[in-house]
Amino acid sequence: MKKRALKIGVLGPHRCTPEELEQGRQAGRKIAEAGAILVCGGLDGMMAAAAQGAKEAGGQTLGILPGDSADDANEFIDIALPTGLGLYRNALIAKVCDSVIAIGGYYGTLSEIAFALRAGKRVVTLGSWKIGRHGDSDAGIVEAATPEEAVALALSPGE
Repeated sequence: MKKRALKIGVLGPHRCTPEELEQGRQAGRKIAEAGAILVCGGLDGMMAAAAQGAKEAGGQTLGILPGDSADDANEFIDIALPTGLGLYRNALIAKVCDSVIAIGGYYGTLSEIAFALRAGKRVVTLGSWKIGRHGDSDAGIVEAATPEEAVALALSPGE
């Protein structure tokens, strides 16, 4: 059986700080250097930064778009999948990934984190949401301090 490349999602907002954008670009680069496929929402902000990093390192990118047109994808997306689902496409992003990295983010990122946890995927956060119940952190979420650490953690989703 052929071993398939891991699919690592990078989640984050449209509006990012310069630091977040650089973290996303570095994460995308490290994902590609590891031979994994970068998955994102395919639009601007964090999605474009991560996809740019992956392309700079010669990697493959998949953008799962909220609208009906592949032309909406940012310039760094190799495969643009228009869903017509709007924000509900966040569930697809979480489902197709082996693990995800959330950098920064607002409520859209929070929904992707929730979908990923519900699907049993590892969630690595880098300056993103801290989630737990009854004062306890969710065991499915691992915090990272750097993009390099975030990718290393995401590449070992079964551990």
